[in-house]
Amino acid sequence: MSAIEVQDLVKRFGAVEAVAGISFAVGRGQTVALLGGNGAGKTTTIAMILGLVQPSAGRVLVLGDDMAGPRAGDARARMNFQSPYVDLPRRLTVRQNLDVYARLYSVARPKQRIEALAEQLALTEFIDRRTGSLSAGQATRVGLAKALINEPDLLLLDEPTASLDPDTADWVRGRLQAYAKEQGAAILLASHNMAEVERLADRVLMMRRGRIVDDAAPAELLTRYGRANLEQVFLDIARAEEGDGDEAPHAALPEGRAVEGSGA
Repeated sequence: MSAIEVQDLVKRFGAVEAVAGISFAVGRGQTVALLGGNGAGKTTTIAMILGLVQPSAGRVLVLGDDMAGPRAGDARARMNFQSPYVDLPRRLTVRQNLDVYARLYSVARPKQRIEALAEQLALTEFIDRRTGSLSAGQATRVGLAKALINEPDLLLLDEPTASLDPDTADWVRGRLQAYAKEQGAAILLASHNMAEVERLADRVLMMRRGRIVDDAAPAELLTRYGRANLEQVFLDIARAEEGDGDEAPHAALPEGRAVEGSGA
């Protein structure tokens, strides 16, 4: 059973088709990056997986449960989300915020779980400070603690290290890698940091104009596009000229080979 299975997913906002019939799966214990330029459909896709936005068509299964079905609550209890762009209540202390989420997720022995996370994520020295008074690095660690409070089997991350200094960002990535390995958890990661993606991701889904135009391991993408790093691959896809259809650039592809995931 996959951690995520997306089937022919579509989302329209009026006349705009933000997500245009995508399908993909994320396996248990796998880290998959969802990449694309602004407006590619990444955030809308994640929102539909979380059950925050209803699809116009298609289906999302999370940990075997249909997110539009009666067991969606079971799936939500086993997943979590983290983004530096979503603030926790600023007037509550770190401990109070984590206690609220522990209770929302019905965490057994919440006090002990919070203490364990505080030690693992180096929160102890400011756990009783108001969340709004924290630095960007401290707030990111608190957001990560919130995302791990229920020991999720699926973790969805949106730019998890945005605005962090290199040392703190490296620390966060190390914690994510350790958690995925220790728990066998799946991670779906949206990021504009290509070095981060190369370090964390087993697979990369490239989106453009609401469609998945490529799906491969980072090393395979570098070979396929003849590029030295994922940033160059990203730019090839994001800057593809209008009118070239829904396929990624073909210049670096083996002769006669269609782009995987494009429907070609």
